[in-house]
Amino acid sequence: MSWDRVAFDWNHARAFLVTAEEGSFSAAARALGTTQPTVGRQVAALESELDVLLFERVGRGLALTATGLELLEHVRAMADQATRLSRVAAGQSVSLNGPVVVSVGELMAAWVLPAVARRIRREHPGITLEILATNQTSDLGRREADIAVRSYRPTDADLVAKKIRDDQATLYATPEYLASIGDPSTRAELSRAEFIGFDATGAFMKALNAMGMELTPESFPYVCGNQHVQWSLITQGAGVGVMMAGVGDADPRVRRALDDFVIEVPMWLTSHREVRTSRRVRVVFDLLAEALAGDPWAEAGAALAAHIA
Repeated sequence: MSWDRVAFDWNHARAFLVTAEEGSFSAAARALGTTQPTVGRQVAALESELDVLLFERVGRGLALTATGLELLEHVRAMADQATRLSRVAAGQSVSLNGPVVVSVGELMAAWVLPAVARRIRREHPGITLEILATNQTSDLGRREADIAVRSYRPTDADLVAKKIRDDQATLYATPEYLASIGDPSTRAELSRAEFIGFDATGAFMKALNAMGMELTPESFPYVCGNQHVQWSLITQGAGVGVMMAGVGDADPRVRRALDDFVIEVPMWLTSHREVRTSRRVRVVFDLLAEALAGDPWAEAGAALAAHIA
């Protein structure tokens, strides 16, 4: 191989790839955790190194040139290999010192994970636990996280998954709000209420309707992807929303909107097969599995009730 012909910096190529995928220098900077001028300089440096034009200005945005479009697939392939190299290297680690990234939903990150994190710190002080609190699915293949707690079984053959438990969620509102709409006792009566939704896709509405509700888009005057804000709306009487039963039942500010309405929520612990061979990832995976196998939402609810009191 003629090594002297590889005359560009991988960081510059990565900046080009992320800019192409995100659509702008500013969005790429946010994704990379850097600044817009830095990304712009890196892309310009790659253009200079390769003596090509990768982007052209279209109005206030960027568009790939024909050359940029052709090179993009090659850079994507490089990124995939770089990610695989990182996964394999992480999987070969036998050290218990270093980071482990855990992707977990916002509610679990705030109310369940702290107790587990303290135990991991106490038993393995060399491990740095990086908690990615998100309701979005983290890409384990791209090393966005080492371990993820999910509510469904993954289908990717490269992922290792362990069923931890089945939990329950249900609908809650304040007693005052429920009284204001006639204290509904059936799904049809509760369908007159105002609900707090997760997003504008209508997925939550469809799921509730599949369980016997009769909701329309007009039933959702509040939409928020942040579960803490949702719970504040619910506990302050804005309408009806969903919460894990262990937490909602323990909060004296609300009550179940319908006694017989239960949403089953499975809990799966997931990791990439290659990363799972890392000793410290295995340690954190096993500690999480053990801790979450109990009744973590009930413990979280007890802590919340004590805090409110």
